[in-house]
Amino acid sequence: MSSEPVKIATISRMNKSLGLLQAGSMVTIDIVTPAGQKGKFRTHFVGYLPKKYVLIQYPDSGKLGGFGKYISQGISVTVRGLIEGHEGAVAAFVSSVKQTIQLPSKLIVLDFPKTVTLQSLRNCLRIDTDIKAKIKVGNEYWLSMITDISVNGCQLTITNGESISLVKNKQIEVIVEDFQGLKNLKFQADICNVKQQFNGISVGLKFLPQTRSSVVKLLHHIVTIET
Repeated sequence: MSSEPVKIATISRMNKSLGLLQAGSMVTIDIVTPAGQKGKFRTHFVGYLPKKYVLIQYPDSGKLGGFGKYISQGISVTVRGLIEGHEGAVAAFVSSVKQTIQLPSKLIVLDFPKTVTLQSLRNCLRIDTDIKAKIKVGNEYWLSMITDISVNGCQLTITNGESISLVKNKQIEVIVEDFQGLKNLKFQADICNVKQQFNGISVGLKFLPQTRSSVVKLLHHIVTIET
């Protein structure tokens, strides 16, 4: 008997959380192919029917490329969208495709999710990325790739950057010259760890407090555009 109110409360919270995504708001969907290829695409949240389904607009076919053939029944999709009026907050859920429909417009019908997570960009949300960046230590520069990022730090890979191991625990600067329209973002950080990889090194960074606003700006951009 005691489980029923918990179930109702859970559904109520689910509806409330999904309701934070306004109809027509921008969301991104993450798709992983059976071969492990990852794609992130921008589209619009249309709406939902509680306990039944969620509707999102079919992404621009011209940008989907070969991923279009994987948007079919049963494929897993991760949906993320910024919440209106909640600075730095994202609603995210994982679902699977029920079907795609053509009328009244091309839409993806998703199973109603089992959970909806409200994540703060200002806290612990970590996002997988492939962002080109430059690392500056003193007067030296290295080309790198940011492989994941949160408001607190990031992980990046550097080819032929073995000498960075010699400057561990020193402050460095990360420079993103151009990412999907964002220009010349700079982040100050401390090196936390350096690990050898087959294709170079992996470096873990902790951002300094004065960098927080720039990092949040980049995180907002990542979750609202396709990469």
